[in-house]
Amino acid sequence: MSQPDIPKEQWAQVIEHDNGTPPFSKIPVATPGPTEVLVNIRYSGVCHTDLHALHNDWPLPRKTPVVGGHEGAGFVVAKGSNVGDTPAIGDAVGIKWLNSSCLDCSFCIRGDEPLCPKATLSGYTVDGSFQQYAVADAKHVARLPKDVDMANVAPVLCAGLTVYKGLKDSGARPGEQVVIVGAGGGLGSIAIQYAKAMGLHVIAVDGGSDKEASCKKLGAASYVDFTKCKDVVEAVRDASGEEKLGPHVVLLLAPSEEPFLQATQYVRAHGTVVLIAMPAGAKLSIPVFDAVVRMITVKGSYVGSREDTAEAVEFFARGVIHAPVKVVGLSELKGVFGEMEGGRVVGRYVLDMSK
Repeated sequence: MSQPDIPKEQWAQVIEHDNGTPPFSKIPVATPGPTEVLVNIRYSGVCHTDLHALHNDWPLPRKTPVVGGHEGAGFVVAKGSNVGDTPAIGDAVGIKWLNSSCLDCSFCIRGDEPLCPKATLSGYTVDGSFQQYAVADAKHVARLPKDVDMANVAPVLCAGLTVYKGLKDSGARPGEQVVIVGAGGGLGSIAIQYAKAMGLHVIAVDGGSDKEASCKKLGAASYVDFTKCKDVVEAVRDASGEEKLGPHVVLLLAPSEEPFLQATQYVRAHGTVVLIAMPAGAKLSIPVFDAVVRMITVKGSYVGSREDTAEAVEFFARGVIHAPVKVVGLSELKGVFGEMEGGRVVGRYVLDMSK
């Protein structure tokens, strides 16, 4: 395929200082380095991590200024001199949170690229996908199916990949129960579908009737509304069956501390609590005696590797994952952040880069 025409300038949302509204402005289009590709971003999902990048409230140094975003789906339009035959010009690819890693350290060699000490992060330590043209490492871009629905695959690049990795690493077996906390949001709505596709029974936890309807439509067997429960721990145990033993696995996606403390109380003995959301400043506490005698596992799960990415995308390609998305223009990011901060988002917002 011939080289497409690439403009010198583009529209982007740039974080220029902490807690400020990213101005919608024109910036230069970057040139890919020797091992990089330039991707014409068509759609980009908006993740809660983008709010943390905006507020700079994580104990992780953020580039300033920085173009946010890390769920970008588009097409390769240029590539560096050292990039091989793939990806080729015109290939559909995705830009993820993990923008690059060294591929040589002990973590990278064993397939744990997200733990690489030299990893770069889209929309945080390097410019991300809230722009019309973004640069990424050629080895790390997600390979997407031909003729893919760009708007719907975008959330799979972070939300889908992250929850798939958490479920995969939880050790949950088909037929077991998984509680998904924050099930009505962007990650949760996709987690329900991955869990169902993996043969798991889902107990959804979130707040509000709109989210209840969405969770049940996506396949949740039951729903616990934390805004109406006097005791969430008891309600989850009740939902787990007649014996009230609790779920085998808990996937924590809610951006607040309290659900983390509740999860260790209602998880089944010999169960696993998977920490995925990262509320700023949150801490987790569990009595040592309880953890030992009930043989509870508490583990963190970070974003997936290149192998995990291929697996997560394959679920989407088979048609078993469909992210409930609401498409708005790139210029409307400020309003999306307001909806997220108010806890009013059902599903996932996706930005159309042409608007």
